Amino acid sequence: MTPASTTSGQLEQILSGLGSPTDEEVATLDAWWRACNYLTIGQIYLKDNALLKRPLTRDDIKPRLLGHWGTSPGLSFIYAHVSRLITLTGQQTIYLTGPGHGGPALVAAGWLEGTYSEIYPDVSQDEAGIHRLFRQFSAPGGIPSHVSVTTPGSIHEGGELGYVLVHAFGSVMDNPDLLSIAVVGDGEAETGPLEGSWKGISFINPARDGAVLPILHLNDAKIGGPTVLGRKDPDEVRSLLTGHGYRVIEVTGDDLPGMHHRFAAALADAFADINAIQQSARSNHWSGERPHWPMIVLRSPKGWTGPATVDGVKVTGTFRSHQVPLSGVRENPEHLQLLEEWLRSYRPEELFDTHGRPVESIAAAHPEGDLRMSASPHANGGLLTHSLALPDFREFAMEVDRPGAELAESTRRWGELLAEVYRRMGDNFRLFCPDETNSNRLGAVFEVSDRAFMERVGPDDVQISADGRVMEVLSEHNCHGWLEGYTLTGRHGLFATYEAFAMVSASQTVQHGKWLEEAGRLSWRAKIPSLNVLLTSTCWRNDHNGFSHQGPGLIQTMLTHRGEVVRIYLPPDANCLLSVGDHCLRSKSYVNLIVIDKQPQPQWLDIDSAIAHCARGAGVWPWAGNENPDRDPDIVLACAGDVVTMETVAAAQILNERLPDFRVRVVNVVDLMTLPRPKDHPHGMSETYFRELFTDRAHVIFSFHGFPGAIHQLVHGRPDADRFHVRGFIEQGTTTTPFDMTVRNQASRFHLVMDALNNSTRTPAGATELLAWCRSKIAEHNDYVVENLEDLPEIRDWVSQRNGQHPEE
Repeated sequence: MTPASTTSGQLEQILSGLGSPTDEEVATLDAWWRACNYLTIGQIYLKDNALLKRPLTRDDIKPRLLGHWGTSPGLSFIYAHVSRLITLTGQQTIYLTGPGHGGPALVAAGWLEGTYSEIYPDVSQDEAGIHRLFRQFSAPGGIPSHVSVTTPGSIHEGGELGYVLVHAFGSVMDNPDLLSIAVVGDGEAETGPLEGSWKGISFINPARDGAVLPILHLNDAKIGGPTVLGRKDPDEVRSLLTGHGYRVIEVTGDDLPGMHHRFAAALADAFADINAIQQSARSNHWSGERPHWPMIVLRSPKGWTGPATVDGVKVTGTFRSHQVPLSGVRENPEHLQLLEEWLRSYRPEELFDTHGRPVESIAAAHPEGDLRMSASPHANGGLLTHSLALPDFREFAMEVDRPGAELAESTRRWGELLAEVYRRMGDNFRLFCPDETNSNRLGAVFEVSDRAFMERVGPDDVQISADGRVMEVLSEHNCHGWLEGYTLTGRHGLFATYEAFAMVSASQTVQHGKWLEEAGRLSWRAKIPSLNVLLTSTCWRNDHNGFSHQGPGLIQTMLTHRGEVVRIYLPPDANCLLSVGDHCLRSKSYVNLIVIDKQPQPQWLDIDSAIAHCARGAGVWPWAGNENPDRDPDIVLACAGDVVTMETVAAAQILNERLPDFRVRVVNVVDLMTLPRPKDHPHGMSETYFRELFTDRAHVIFSFHGFPGAIHQLVHGRPDADRFHVRGFIEQGTTTTPFDMTVRNQASRFHLVMDALNNSTRTPAGATELLAWCRSKIAEHNDYVVENLEDLPEIRDWVSQRNGQHPEE
């Protein structure tokens, strides 16, 4: 972890000094901490008189007091000590704060390090800059109260609790020189995702990964009461963490300077252990066994150094210090006086010179350049990103001589391409999947890499080793969060999961999308590799699973996000998946949702046609319809999604065969975001092209993979949007046959034919008979599937009988 030029003797001397700070070093640490605390309180309370050059008045106080004090002094305390560690060792380090409400502390730290003023010159390192720093916090036109994307050095907001460890572990995978400090708040420690994320050390290989140092910060209180781990017997907490495989180092108290000495010793102990683990693993004598990584449990008072009591009620050390310990300061002179006493207790005249600049000892108390945690390029991962050396996806294409004549598992071809990515990229790409890689037909990656696992491996285990780089753990939260940390620090990856269970981590997808949205507004944030999500085992094809596995909700969830970030693709076959997937792996700063099933399905387009079709995002499949080029079709059958595409083509075939003079156009949509207007989404197709596809007047029977309301939402504002009639998933499901799922959701080929006839402005001869025939086929299906436990042979063995050119030829 330390620079390669450091000898073992020098390292031993450095670590000895790190663990035994001199009185002068402790004084400097304490001064930096006091300065950070002062700036933190000022951000919460003050809009003027930033350096207390005169007595406080009510007019110096913000009209709205917003922010969180309780966790902030602990975060600043840790930050000061880690900065000292970096200064002494040269260790590349990032700082992730699970207690996201400690935002003012991390903003203050970045300002003291000078990074904040470099990025935001108007928040300069002087009195005017402090004034601006205070006024902007949690205020209109300013910055949020969390450790948000606007905070230099952050890759983790923490506004939604539970993800600090998964982000930290993802950040160090294939990142051997990085140390990620992950502060876990004891309120956050109560969440499900965090409780599961302690297992990250079971997947970190010290020979080729960096290290995570978790610091569980127990201050005994959350917003309205005690925390579970804060009130547990320390022996129970120690046993819990030891059981996860950690070596627990504990620091407790509130006495100063004693706490500085004890925490410095604990940090030196942990860092020495991390170095020893990595040096052993990177030598030729490593046993390959999982090490017992160190972690620190820090017990300090909630709101440490704040007002002990307010109005005769205890505040420090209780939940009352969580947010704003002194309320009503503008209206209550006693509270105003308490605030001034509190601020002056940090002795700001010793911390800032007459111009408001940090005094020399504080300015020298942090590392320089990129080693400052607020300036680390690892926390602005686009600066470190290297493009993937992707193979030519055409090499993995399916041969398609006639549309729909052959069946294949589309994701299997995608898996073959991902295997080649592993071969080429070594330490720059990972697949994250909750124990479903083979199930999702991506198992070709195991030709190149085992599953990563640092626990005991038995003789019956297959393709599992410490050297593996395919990430499987039965937790969507872990997989999703690891990928986020991996991409935020500049590497590429894919999260593949069953569609219904993408909703387990949907909030993480939303939060990452929000991060990217805000990052896109900051010129200093470099673009990072996209978050790529493959949803398979979809709602339409869960043959041996039931209703619990049937839910396309993530599409609906992501549709509402800003267009500059979200992309949703529904490739209907393998060649379209290859084209779309290649685009997604090359893209930056998007959330890409790719939805396609893993089961055998018709292959519609040859590779050249697929490329052209995906480039357009939507197009007419003339071979599937029978329209007359001299006039508009009688009906447009549109589709987006693999199973519904098959049903649409089958419906068109029924209409073509039984009512040959009824003119049908088939439109397939692969890029869902082409449907909105261009002003609503960057991918929105032009008005002219929309009319070319869907005409001005013909009714559109739209068969959609997800919930029908999504299409109505997307085409809102298009010409005569009421003519769109959507069939999709309507929450009807069970353990049943593939075709029965379409019948239950009224999206089968027979339902589409009936919709086409019922909504066309022209009723052709024979329509009544065909409607009756469709109803009889549905009834026949219902009886047959119950009796025979499989679909009708004509459905089960159906292949497209349509001939002709591929759509883009």
